[in-house]
Amino acid sequence: MARCIADYYGCNVFNDSAMSVYLPKSVYRKIRQTIEDGTELDAELADIVAHGMKEWALKNGATHYTHWFQPLNGVTAQKHDSFISAPGKHGNVIMEFSGKELIMGEPDASSFPSGGLRATFEARGYTAWDCTSPAFLIKDKIGVILCIPTAFCSYKGEALDGKTPLLRSMQAVNIQSLRILRLFGNTTSKRVIPSVGAEQEYFLIDRDKYLKRPDLIYAGRTLFGAMPPKGQEMDDHYFGVIRDKAAAYMNELNDELWKLGVPAKTQHNEAAPSQHELAPVYEQANVAADHNHLIMETMKRVAAKHGLSCLLHEKPFAGVNGSGKHNNWSLVSNDKINLLNPGESPHENIQFLLVLACILKAVDTHADLLRETAAVLGNEQRLGGYEAPPSIISVFLGEQLEDVIDQLCDTGEAVRSKSGGTLKTGVATLPDFKKDATDRNRTSPFAFTNNKFEFRMLGSSESISSVNVVLNTIVAESFKEAADRLENSADFEMEVHDLIKELLKKHRRIVFNGNGYSDEWVKEAERRGLPNLKSMVDAIGALRSEKAVKLFESFGVYTRAELESRAEIEFESYMKAVAIEARTMLDMAGKLYMPAVIKYTGMIAHSLNEVKAAGNKSSFSVHEDLLNECTDLLLQVKTAYNNLKGVIDEAEAFKSRNDSDCGCAAAHFYHDRVVSAMEILRVPVDKLETITDRKYWPVPGYGDMLFE
Repeated sequence: MARCIADYYGCNVFNDSAMSVYLPKSVYRKIRQTIEDGTELDAELADIVAHGMKEWALKNGATHYTHWFQPLNGVTAQKHDSFISAPGKHGNVIMEFSGKELIMGEPDASSFPSGGLRATFEARGYTAWDCTSPAFLIKDKIGVILCIPTAFCSYKGEALDGKTPLLRSMQAVNIQSLRILRLFGNTTSKRVIPSVGAEQEYFLIDRDKYLKRPDLIYAGRTLFGAMPPKGQEMDDHYFGVIRDKAAAYMNELNDELWKLGVPAKTQHNEAAPSQHELAPVYEQANVAADHNHLIMETMKRVAAKHGLSCLLHEKPFAGVNGSGKHNNWSLVSNDKINLLNPGESPHENIQFLLVLACILKAVDTHADLLRETAAVLGNEQRLGGYEAPPSIISVFLGEQLEDVIDQLCDTGEAVRSKSGGTLKTGVATLPDFKKDATDRNRTSPFAFTNNKFEFRMLGSSESISSVNVVLNTIVAESFKEAADRLENSADFEMEVHDLIKELLKKHRRIVFNGNGYSDEWVKEAERRGLPNLKSMVDAIGALRSEKAVKLFESFGVYTRAELESRAEIEFESYMKAVAIEARTMLDMAGKLYMPAVIKYTGMIAHSLNEVKAAGNKSSFSVHEDLLNECTDLLLQVKTAYNNLKGVIDEAEAFKSRNDSDCGCAAAHFYHDRVVSAMEILRVPVDKLETITDRKYWPVPGYGDMLFE
C-alpha cells in the first residue's frame, strides 16, 4: 500500500514540527520570530537549540554532524564530526553538541577557491549557521549525517561562498521593497522576501555506457559523437510517456526529496531523448538555493542506485537540446502580497507599474551582470539555439504589458489593458475558459510570466545563488532611487506617474517580444545599444567594472575585493575546464579512436588483398574507396591531434607569462585558440564514427546512450 506523502514529507528535516517537539515553547517562539522577521539570533538560545537538534538527530540514527556550505567551486562542502564528546566514567560514551558547535565551524579556508582573498598560509575560515534554512539529515552508505546549512567566510569576513552575498542581497531588496510598499500606504507588511522556483533539466543514461565514455567521466559532456539517424526532430519525447526505468528513478527521487522537505512538484520528459525536468514549488531565495543543490546531489545519488547516470552538463550531446535551469523570481511580502502581481487591470495598478518600470531599469542598466551569472563553460555550447535563449539580455512582457507601456510612452496615459479573452475549442463537450492575457516566449532570457520573471539563461549545473544576488541587488538599487525621489515629492501622485513614464521611455529598449534566435534581432539589439556578450570570458569582465563595484558596495553585498576574487576564480575555472576537455580529447583520440580505426583499416586492407587474390576485380573500388576515405580522415585526426597538443602547450606557456590580469588574457587565449583546435579535431573523428564498423568503435555512440 502506497504511503501518503503527508505522512513522511520533511521527516528528515529539523523543521517547524520537529522544533515544536524538541525545543521548549519559549525557545521555539523566539527562533520562529528570528526566522519570520529576519531579526538577529539570540546567542543565548544556541545551546538549547543545539541540544534539541542533537536529540532529534540521534533519534533518527545520526552519528555525525556537519556544517554544509557552498564554496566557490560550484558544489557543496562538508566535514563530518561525530557527536562523541568524551568517554564516560564507566566506559560508556558521552554524546554532546554545543551551541558554539551549532552556530560556528572552522573549515580550512585556504583549500577552496578564493581568487586571492586567502593566501595558502592563511588557512582560517568560518562557517556560520543560517537558521532560516532548516537543518536536515542525509542518509547514505556512510551513515546518517546531520547537515546544518551555513555561510562560509574568511577570517577577515570576506564571503567565500554563494550563500553569504545571497543573504546580504535579500536584506538589501527587503529594505528597499518595504520603502516602495510604504509609499502606497502599506504599513502592515514587515518583510519582503525574494521568492524563487528553479526548474532543473537533466539527462539520464545507462551507467555502464557512461563508464565507457572518458569524456563524460572527465568533462561531463561528449567531446566526440556523431548524430544517430534519429534525434529529437520528431518531437515525440517532449511530455511523452516516461519510460519505466526513468519512472522508477523519478519515484525514488521524489521520495528522497520530499523526506528532505524539498517541494518537488513537476516532472516530465524534455525535448531531447533521455532528457527530463524537475520543478519545485517556490521558496524564499536562500532556501531555494540550498534545495537546488540538494536536488542536484540527490539526482546523482539516486541515479547510481538505478544503474543510471544523471548528466547535469549544459550540453552533454551535440545536435539536441541542452539543459538549462529556469530561475523564476518574484518579491512577496510576509503577508502574501506579490509585488509583481499586475492584477486584472495593470494599467490602473500604479504600484505594479512602478515596480515593473524599476525592474526594466535594473535589467537594462545591468544587463552585463545578468549575462555574467550564466557564464559557465557548458553554456558556450548551449546558448542561442535548441530552445536556449541567446546571449543578448532582453525582457519579454507580452502583448498586454507592452501595450500599456506603449500607451504611457506615446500618450502619457494608459486607459486600457488587453484581456486574454476566451479560448474556444470548437468542441461542444470541451469547456471554454479564460486565456492568459499574453503568450509565452521560449527564446527570451528574462520573461514576465503572470506574476514573476523567469530567467532562462542559467546552465543546468549552476548554483542559482549568483543570479539571485544580482537580481535582488539591481532591483534594490532601482527601488532605492525611486523611493528617494518619491518620498520627498510634494505631489506624490503626479510624481509617481512622471517617474513611471520617464523610466519606461528610457528603458523600453530592453523590451523585446519577438524571436530571439533571428539574425534580425541581433542587428536590432545592436542598434538599440544592447550588449551581446557571446562567450563566458567576455561576460566575466562585468564583475570588475566600476559600475558593478559601486552597485554592490553601496548595498554591502560584495566588496571590490570579493568581486575581483570571483572574476579571477571564473577565469581560472574556465581555463582549467577547457584544459581538461582538451587533454581528454587527446587521450581519447590517441588511445581509443586512432587505434580503433587503424584496426578497421587493417581489416579492410586484408579483405582487399583477399579479393584481389581471388581475381574479383569488380569489388576493388568499394574496398579501395572505403580504405582511402578512412585513411584520409585518419590523417586529418593525426594532424588535428598534433595541432591541439601544440596549442595546449602554447596556452600553458601563455598563462604563465600573463598572470597579472587575474587570468583574463589567458582565458581569452584558451577560448580563441584551444577551443578552436578542439573543434577541428572533433570533425574527422565524428565522420569516422559514421563509416567505421560498430564492433571496432571503442565507445558507445549517441544512439546507444540516448535511445537504449
